[in-house]
Amino acid sequence: MMPLASVHHIAIICSDYAVSKRFYTEVLGLTVMREVYRAERQSFKLDLALNGHYILELFSFPNPPRRLSYPEAAGLRHLAFAVSDLDATVEWLRRQQVAHEAIRTDEFTGQRFTFIADPDGLPIELYEQAG
Repeated sequence: MMPLASVHHIAIICSDYAVSKRFYTEVLGLTVMREVYRAERQSFKLDLALNGHYILELFSFPNPPRRLSYPEAAGLRHLAFAVSDLDATVEWLRRQQVAHEAIRTDEFTGQRFTFIADPDGLPIELYEQAG
């Protein structure tokens, strides 16, 4: 078996770099590690961290094709972030004017979760950790 150690990072291509940068940094609270503009590709690359750990690359490219979400298509289904207090998280989202689905309970773990969408419609799950 291949000895995988952990997930290194997740890469996302966005349609509006400024809007997505704001969402991932100001709404979700990820911190900027490095931001570069690659002129030859007309592309920004933004490396983001969560709690000091490199986790996400945000890319911009000219005119990327739209991502199919509904009906759900084959491929990456969603990103999931753990939160310690789902009620406080939902209140924060409300103040940021970010819509969320109804809070549900995982039938297997009993933990609560909800979904939001990034500016391009990428589903993001917010899953309450057992306290």
